[in-house]
Amino acid sequence: MTKRTPKTTKPEPTAAEVYATRRNDVARLLDVLSMHLDINDKEHAAAPGNWGLVGNLNKVRADLVNLIGFMANMDPEHVEEFLNDAE
Repeated sequence: MTKRTPKTTKPEPTAAEVYATRRNDVARLLDVLSMHLDINDKEHAAAPGNWGLVGNLNKVRADLVNLIGFMANMDPEHVEEFLNDAE
């Protein structure tokens, strides 16, 4: 009879560990977003009549409005009001 070696399993990560990882991911993604905004700025400067770039920013803006609404537990309309107040 052979002796079985017990299988060692990696413990599940804690909520705090996953939170820290996801928080870091979000921060990195925000950095990437900033980098791509800079790239789009250069593309727009080279072709100011390019409505495709405007469409890209419209999509990003709409997604961010929804994201902020989700994170702040508010309707996207309230986020829009916030943006309009800044103008």
